[in-house]
Amino acid sequence: MDNKMVNIYLFGKKYEVPDNLTIMTAMEYAGYQLKRGCGCRNGFCGACATIYRIAGQQELKMCLACQTKVEDNMYVATLPFFPLVKQIYDIEKVKPEQQLMMQLYPEIYACIGCNACTKACPQGLNTMQYIAYAQRGDFAKCAELSFDCVMCGICSSRCPAGISHPQVAMLARRLNGRYLEPESGHLEKRVKEIWNGDYEQAMKDLMSKSDDELKELYNNRVIEK
Repeated sequence: MDNKMVNIYLFGKKYEVPDNLTIMTAMEYAGYQLKRGCGCRNGFCGACATIYRIAGQQELKMCLACQTKVEDNMYVATLPFFPLVKQIYDIEKVKPEQQLMMQLYPEIYACIGCNACTKACPQGLNTMQYIAYAQRGDFAKCAELSFDCVMCGICSSRCPAGISHPQVAMLARRLNGRYLEPESGHLEKRVKEIWNGDYEQAMKDLMSKSDDELKELYNNRVIEK
């Protein structure tokens, strides 16, 4: 069955594209050559942050272009980079204390609780809550809630307080991993196995699979706690 054609607007210009395409592939179908903001291309690096609105609707929506299908009368603008505040620190010289967050990212205490960051997150993360944990110096909980962040910056683009949520979360995860979590014995063991070539055949098997087979494996993977 042939795909239905829909009208989309890329940077204000109208194009007719098949409705089974993602925003990213629709841009290429329309003739755009993507050199930036395309990252891994099949979902989850956060490079293709995108803003769109459907004609006749007021809501401004956020998404990742690699995993969002086009809709009829979709007006699209990409946001491949947002200027986050990234403070410099030496993880070996800092301590997992609330004072550190106050020194490096004091703007988190200007949060007004609007929840725009959470609503904008394409990963569905409770962004405002992990910022609240960061405010209190609870880096373990901040790290847990922000674990799936892909650093796209969409949350920060919507924040009236100017908070760089992904960088705050990154600091929390680094502090948690360096100082709060126990030593990971199985990680050291796994690294040795990799160096020994124990997984070379498994990698060859993965490389021979189709995109659909890889997606099936990914979606049904077992995540260890």
